Amino acid sequence: MSSMTEFADTVSRRRTFAIIAHPDAGKTTLTEKLLLFGGAIQLAGAVKARGDARRARSDWMKVEKERGISVTVSVMTFDYENRTFNLLDTPGHEDFSEDTYRTLTAVDSAVMVIDAAKGIEEQTRKLFEVCRLRNVPIITFINKMDREARDPFELLSQIEDELQLHVTPASWPIGMGPGFLGCYDLMKDRLVLMPKSRSSLAGETTTCDGLDDPKIDQLLPSHAAAELREQVEMARGLMPEFDLEMYREGHLTPVYFGSAVNSFGVRELLDGLAELAPPPRPQPAVGRNIDPLEDKVSGFVFKIQANMDPKHRDRIAFFRLASGHFKRGMKLKHVRTDKQVNLHNPLLFLAQDREIAEEAVAGDIIGIPNHGNLRIGDALTEGEPIQFTGIPSFAPEMLQRVRPEDPMKAKHLGAALIQLAEEGAARVFKPNLDSGWIVGVVGVLQFDVLADRIRTEYGIPVKFEQTQYITARWIESDDPVLLKKFRDANGSTLAEDHDGDPVFLARNNWHLDTAIEQNPKLRFLKTKEKLA
Repeated sequence: MSSMTEFADTVSRRRTFAIIAHPDAGKTTLTEKLLLFGGAIQLAGAVKARGDARRARSDWMKVEKERGISVTVSVMTFDYENRTFNLLDTPGHEDFSEDTYRTLTAVDSAVMVIDAAKGIEEQTRKLFEVCRLRNVPIITFINKMDREARDPFELLSQIEDELQLHVTPASWPIGMGPGFLGCYDLMKDRLVLMPKSRSSLAGETTTCDGLDDPKIDQLLPSHAAAELREQVEMARGLMPEFDLEMYREGHLTPVYFGSAVNSFGVRELLDGLAELAPPPRPQPAVGRNIDPLEDKVSGFVFKIQANMDPKHRDRIAFFRLASGHFKRGMKLKHVRTDKQVNLHNPLLFLAQDREIAEEAVAGDIIGIPNHGNLRIGDALTEGEPIQFTGIPSFAPEMLQRVRPEDPMKAKHLGAALIQLAEEGAARVFKPNLDSGWIVGVVGVLQFDVLADRIRTEYGIPVKFEQTQYITARWIESDDPVLLKKFRDANGSTLAEDHDGDPVFLARNNWHLDTAIEQNPKLRFLKTKEKLA
């Protein structure tokens, strides 16, 4: 890039966002349709197709294909309307929420998908709270309007009441279920009708001179035209006008209605992301925020994925650029180890394909192939010892012992577990007085997925067994002597995590409460923040 102005312009065109939703709200279908509109994939309807094309393109892992759920985060980059979009797909299933929480540290905005019949569901609420902690701006997409749905006003007031968000409809639905005819685009004063053919990628649009335009009466049945005018007048009277600043501060959400399976409303949503969603935002770090337009390259690892390519035992660190203009072959400082990392083959992710990233700017996500030296939360910079903040690890609520079916593979199992822990797939603990391993997860489905991955990726069939422990807490103290004393006295309930940090394993709530009460100068942590 020849000048600072050109660099600033390139950064301003980036839109890095995640999609958050409860399982079955239609997130995977919407992801596929966004890629389709962005020209990143040519295949529509992969969700309904059979065989190899059965899952939408973001669900690439074997266990995801079998179970029909997203359990890992995929990154997909595509261009649309002179913008470069970095879409981070997140696990829909609540058992994998930790991966999603970390992904939300790497985005500048989010799209919240809501099922029109069900409204806000538990997982959506949890993910929204994480967005709120970081003031992540949210655009809402109310999906499945082609089925029986709740009243639009009811859905909007649920968002307002339960999420404490101001709501502005960006489009308004015309009917629902079999009588769903399309939407009125309130931002652009135009009618967008459902296409007659399912293969059509865009609705039929007619620009109107406001809602009184007689064109509306020619194109809609009289009852639908009358209802649309009445409802939009009510909505405009009850709800605030769209305010860009309030949206970008995380206080207001524009709401789009549509049907992802019919590709309807997707183009309007993409246009909204292009025009309204913020470009790369400053990233929080110890001492100061990192501005995306700083000339020095910096960024952090928010995810590690092992074995993305079954032919190569690779590990990819997903790296969010916080500032600067990155070029392939650059040497960056790995802040945690104070060593240089040479980035010869950084990757860009285009749908399910990868290609070498020759360059990237703040807001972009690149993949860094490595052999285990990069971890979640690590910072890479052009020299400054930056510590990015807010990348969490959560104490597991479910613990099980894991054993290899073949005792001769115990050592190999240990190496596999450490890799999976560094990837953030689970917590693994090595008890002080036991040669085995204990695995901790947030949701029970993760045990099945881990067993499947250890068997298929590492060739080690394993058994998970019940253990006497119910939860774990990291322990810290400002007094190293006190910490050592506690560790010496509680050897049977202590372990170390994959970073070598001490962990207290609690047999029940009383055991945990007693330990906390008797050791007031120790901290028993439910969340361990990764300082990069």
